[in-house]
Amino acid sequence: MDVTLPRLRFDIANAAGPRAAFADPIGELWLEVGYGGGEHSLAQIAANPQAGLIACEVFENGICSLLSRLVPEGGEASAPLPGNLRLWDGDARTLLRALPAASLDRLFLMFPDPWPKSRHAKRRFVHPALLPELGRVLKPGAEWRIASDDPTYQDWVTEVLAGQTLFVVPPPVSERPDGWPPTRYEAKARAAGRFPRYWTLTRG
Repeated sequence: MDVTLPRLRFDIANAAGPRAAFADPIGELWLEVGYGGGEHSLAQIAANPQAGLIACEVFENGICSLLSRLVPEGGEASAPLPGNLRLWDGDARTLLRALPAASLDRLFLMFPDPWPKSRHAKRRFVHPALLPELGRVLKPGAEWRIASDDPTYQDWVTEVLAGQTLFVVPPPVSERPDGWPPTRYEAKARAAGRFPRYWTLTRG
């Protein structure tokens, strides 16, 4: 956390020109909100070297999990790091507000915290109040992927997306689409008898 994270941290000072924050030249700019253990983020940057990914996570356990997958013990300061990855360990909404309009080509929201109590609904990332900001930063034709195994959150996503006009929303599917790397959380959900749903939205 003290040595490797600063080497990868996305500096908010670069938000106006986010592509310059990456060590490698990138073609597309992607954002993942809440990467958990990091396996989805790392699989995406490995499979898509042309894309630069800003991966957001506020929980220390998740950040440590991703960093431990990247660097061996003792290599925190010197091990090579992927040039198409940057990490944001603050509130993703703060980053979204700082990014330029039409700057993102893809957005990932994989198995977010459902905040199941109704009084906590305002904390959900899929929220009517946040949709205009997401519509601003996503390019026309950009893709937003959402996955959830929680019935309450699934119903919430369906309700919120039915009441908006910024995104084209095909019906969700029950099997993980091609190009969606698996996650440990998804495997645990299926093992526990929960059934994920997967949405692929397109910015209109």
